[in-house]
Amino acid sequence: AHEEDQYLALVRDVIENGVERGDRTGTGTLSKFGVQMRFSLRESFPLLTTKSVFWRGVAEELLWFLNGETSAAKLQEKKIRIWDGNSSREYLDSIGLTDREEGDLGPVYGWQWRHFGAEYVDMHTDYTGMGVDQVAEVLDKIKNKPNDRRIIMTAWNPADLKKMALPPCHMFAQFYVANGELSCQMYQRSADLGLGVPFNIASYALLTCLFAHLSGLKPGDFIHTIGDAHVYLNHVDALKEQLKRAPRPFPTLKIADSVKSVEGCTFADLKIEGYNPHSKIEMKMAV
Repeated sequence: AHEEDQYLALVRDVIENGVERGDRTGTGTLSKFGVQMRFSLRESFPLLTTKSVFWRGVAEELLWFLNGETSAAKLQEKKIRIWDGNSSREYLDSIGLTDREEGDLGPVYGWQWRHFGAEYVDMHTDYTGMGVDQVAEVLDKIKNKPNDRRIIMTAWNPADLKKMALPPCHMFAQFYVANGELSCQMYQRSADLGLGVPFNIASYALLTCLFAHLSGLKPGDFIHTIGDAHVYLNHVDALKEQLKRAPRPFPTLKIADSVKSVEGCTFADLKIEGYNPHSKIEMKMAV
């Protein structure tokens, strides 16, 4: 069996058996609560193949998180527009962040990873040395305390939620070292199965592979645990089309030997080989 079948089965199950619910965006969803998928990172990399996944967007966004960035403009410069909807003037005003500069997402994912507990000012401030650097702590524990049951990174900071353009969806990750392998389990409170999840799987698989590389370990498993797993009603037709497609072999990921730190990693250092997906499927993002 192909591991991508787990994703396709989940999508099918939610479309067929999900509960119809209203949601924050007003789009309407079919939803199921409490699901899990598991992907081995030992031989291949789980970049889904039943549609083309925007790999450059996945990698550049993860590097942007890891560098603690909160400016959507940094991604826009690279022609990556995945955060545009949640950083526009209109959107920020609509959630009451009227004083916030356009493009400033607030203390979101990457900032919490690198500066948890610091006081957020704006996207231009230098936060060096402020707050808890969870990335550094996680890497230190992986190397020096591999049996630790507290190798955890969280982006869910209740004190900061009101300042964020969007509270974190993928919010919590735990790492586990065994037999020279690094595994990761991520908890995602809310998951857009059509648009978000293929991206999220690749993002955390990459995070696990990168942390393993930096720690001299091999990648093990990525376990994806989801709270509210939903399909937006306007994605149902596109997903039914995707469900007719048969998965192809997953590609492999090569990380350049020259990468010795999170900050020193660039997109050019990350090579996906043998990716031959089915064609792209358009789905609209609910903002």
